Amino acid sequence: MIEFCSVTKQFPGGTLVVEDFSLVIPSRKTTVLVGSSGSGKTTLLRMINRMVDPTSGRIEIDGEDTALLEPVALRRRIGYVMQNSGLLPHLTVINNVATVPVLNRVPKKQARQDALLLLDTVGLDRSLADRYPSQLSGGQQQRVGVARGLAADPNILLMDEPFGAVDPIVRAELQTELLRLQTELDKTVVFVTHDIDEAFLLGDQVVILEKGGRIAQVGSPTEILSAPATDFVATFIGADRGKRELSIRSSPSGDILVDADGRAAGVLIDSAGGPAL
Repeated sequence: MIEFCSVTKQFPGGTLVVEDFSLVIPSRKTTVLVGSSGSGKTTLLRMINRMVDPTSGRIEIDGEDTALLEPVALRRRIGYVMQNSGLLPHLTVINNVATVPVLNRVPKKQARQDALLLLDTVGLDRSLADRYPSQLSGGQQQRVGVARGLAADPNILLMDEPFGAVDPIVRAELQTELLRLQTELDKTVVFVTHDIDEAFLLGDQVVILEKGGRIAQVGSPTEILSAPATDFVATFIGADRGKRELSIRSSPSGDILVDADGRAAGVLIDSAGGPAL
């Protein structure tokens, strides 16, 4: 469990990014921090592994104050995946994935063998192991980034808008892959995005942030969709624009779901995966 206790972050020059932020992030679930620019979501994420230290307050991991831990050692036990993969361009795929285990004194041969298994885990062909990042597509680079984040077998995986730089089709594939991985690996995932649809798809717990890291609402996607806490939340999730208000309309080819403006939003299927009758 990760707990923020009255955390404030003010940068030199006086910019107040996060003010009096408190939140419990449950273990083995995916918590998504979602908000627009200036909401402090990335700063909050980076405070977990001490890439950024709070000005006041404390952050605990399983009851242990992270301020008392050596920052580099802390980072090596927490997985981190960023938007543009952050791969080292001069290292091959397999050596990128093996970087943290080698730094943690895992024998290089063993680290490389484990890295190959991780390529399997994230759905990459082993034939890519000896390629360099520049020889991969954007989606492949992000999968390598996820594999590297998992390489030290961390209990916690931090993901900072990891799918924001790829096209919509690849993004959907990576989102599906993350859902599969979470089912298999059972990690505590903290995911940052500005996309509410991505937040609702991936999050067990969704935290909607306003400017300054203020929590507008926290809950499951169902809880937030069914009862937006404020006008700000309703606007942010699209409830006040009819985006979430769906109804059934008959068409010559069958029933479809439409939004409040009459735009097609999807189709109904039965439990067997066929069209609902």
